[in-house]
Amino acid sequence: QVQLVESGGGLVQPGGSLRLSCAASGRIFSINAMGWYRQAPGKGRELVAGITSGGSTNYADFVKGRFTISRDNAKNTVYLQMNSLKPEDTAVYYCNIGLLTTPFHDLNAWGQGTLVTVSS
Repeated sequence: QVQLVESGGGLVQPGGSLRLSCAASGRIFSINAMGWYRQAPGKGRELVAGITSGGSTNYADFVKGRFTISRDNAKNTVYLQMNSLKPEDTAVYYCNIGLLTTPFHDLNAWGQGTLVTVSS
């Protein structure tokens, strides 16, 4: 089994910052791509940012220049630094990790979600 534990969500004022973390543990042989998604009330889940095993990143247009994704391979952890937050960033944020539990078995794992609320 693999567990993903997210942390760092909360209430922040517009223009503020938050840093999300997602740590993976359990039966992990290797980790490939890592990413963050979000789901606002009444909307579908959408990709926010992704990072490959080699460190290449991609971002949704609505967060470019404001959010930064990073990873610590030694800790099996992915981060999302969110700056200049807007009310429309309010959502439940989910981490997603593609990994191998053995050299022959891949798994796509999701975190439990952490709520980010941007409001004055």
